[in-house]
Amino acid sequence: MRASVSSLSILLLHILLLSAPLPLIQCGDLVDQICKKTPFYDLCVLSLQPTSGTDVKTLASKMANLVLSNATDTLNFIQGLVKQASGTSLERPLADCAELYIPVVKYNLPQAMDALIRGRYGFANYVFSDASKQADACEKNFSGEDKSPLTDRNNLISNLSDVAVAIIKILQKGF
Repeated sequence: MRASVSSLSILLLHILLLSAPLPLIQCGDLVDQICKKTPFYDLCVLSLQPTSGTDVKTLASKMANLVLSNATDTLNFIQGLVKQASGTSLERPLADCAELYIPVVKYNLPQAMDALIRGRYGFANYVFSDASKQADACEKNFSGEDKSPLTDRNNLISNLSDVAVAIIKILQKGF
């Protein structure tokens, strides 16, 4: 009787260990699966690892937060450059970039994040796609001798936004 209780205990413990969720492994697998469906796999993986969320909506929210964080940082950077560039040929294109980023940071992205939480994926998708376009438009403000001091930042925001759009599309399809 004693041996069968021990065997049963070991068997139950073994079953529990095998069936217990392993968040890091499962999450890593999910991140890998999701990121393979985005246009920038490496950026996606680097952005989402490590994460405590084990569902697509959590990954989408994390990516949305990264877009907003980077866009906010870029807007602050632009505003600092505008002050420094006063009276130079860079002042106008930088001011135009600030005008593009202000609504994205202050209104659009926060509304998109709220829409994401509420399951309004179409709206969220539209806004993140627009954020990518605004970063690209900012970059196009610079021409000729006026080399953009924002290229890396604009490219990052555009790429992060494209990854967010791809993840939201996965949510829409019901991964």
